[in-house]
Amino acid sequence: MSALREQAEDYLAMRRALGFKLTTWGDKLLSFVGYLESTGASVITTEAAVAWATSTPRASTDPVHWARRMDVVRIFARHLKVLDPATEVPPEDVLSHRYRRITPYLYSPAEITGLLQAAGRLAPQLRAETWQTVLGLLAVTGLRVSEACRLDRDDVDLRSGVLTVRDSKFGKSRDVPVHESTAVALRRYDRLRDHLCPATVVPSFFVSTCGTRLDAANMPADFAGLLKVAGIAPVPGRRRQRIHDLRHTFTVATLLEWYQAGADVQARLPLLATYLGHIDPKSTYWYLSGSPELLSLVAARLEHAFGDRDE
Repeated sequence: MSALREQAEDYLAMRRALGFKLTTWGDKLLSFVGYLESTGASVITTEAAVAWATSTPRASTDPVHWARRMDVVRIFARHLKVLDPATEVPPEDVLSHRYRRITPYLYSPAEITGLLQAAGRLAPQLRAETWQTVLGLLAVTGLRVSEACRLDRDDVDLRSGVLTVRDSKFGKSRDVPVHESTAVALRRYDRLRDHLCPATVVPSFFVSTCGTRLDAANMPADFAGLLKVAGIAPVPGRRRQRIHDLRHTFTVATLLEWYQAGADVQARLPLLATYLGHIDPKSTYWYLSGSPELLSLVAARLEHAFGDRDE
């Protein structure tokens, strides 16, 4: 094992011990180390970092993708420079175009109903019941798909209607209260699951037809089939709708309801951020740009506020 690889492995172990998962990040770092080893390099240089970041496995020319790869090198290089002063830390203005928000798709109530009906036609019955309940839960709580898949039975309090989301993104856990109608749907699924699959092999609340935990990584592919059955066509010039867009739809719908009711949205936003599992309200603020209707309500409120000030 080269000295660089050993240092990279130690660094990843240290970060993981601090609670960072580093799934794809770790793979990228080891890929960069492998690149250096293949060229015979024993120290990180900006030139080598640029060469690796821009020579992606699929020959991507996306500057955002390049920048994110460069960030992996830059973070590790900062750590390594303390141990080896010869290490070059790539400047911030090299491959710096690292941030881009993908415009979310907002499902209409009719489209969500169509997705639930499409899920209800799946076979066997347990698969249909599981998909219907999961989609319904995502639509009314804004949970991440991975959070729903990780729910265990002990995490779902069917009496009080509170979900405990454990060790989610950024290592945070939170309680998510749900409406009584959602609790009723979860209790129904709980009974049907035990009836249709009495011998599950995991404590997961949602299970596959084999009695195993749902795999969040496989959900998008299955969801694409439901989009077709529900007749939800792709939007020209934009990427295909995603299951994650249900989270965007929930958030925008909540904000719309607050604005239409004349609520103090700024005061409530931290509550919504906590409910969604955001580390700070800034991530939630981004949803304000997700809907023309929402933007018009924001603009109208600002106009009213400034109008009052002028008077």
